[in-house]
Amino acid sequence: METTQFAKQTLGFQKTMFENSFNAMVMAQEQTENMVNGYIEKLPWVTEESRKSMESSMDIAKQARDDFKKAVEDGFARFEELLEEK
Repeated sequence: METTQFAKQTLGFQKTMFENSFNAMVMAQEQTENMVNGYIEKLPWVTEESRKSMESSMDIAKQARDDFKKAVEDGFARFEELLEEK
């Protein structure tokens, strides 16, 4: 019983650390995206096609980030289920 409780506490700590780290990464990525967009807007030689391509790349990165978060959260949920079975 004590081992299960310790595992639950450890999992809770890991989830909190993941959330905090993930949120910090998201803020850094959003700030970088804002800076890049501001910089690109001021460059006269960047074509509309290039801008769309960069926007598409940023959207793909956001989707990958969201997919990663979902996969990690699913892993945490499965581990929690295993702990509840005991």
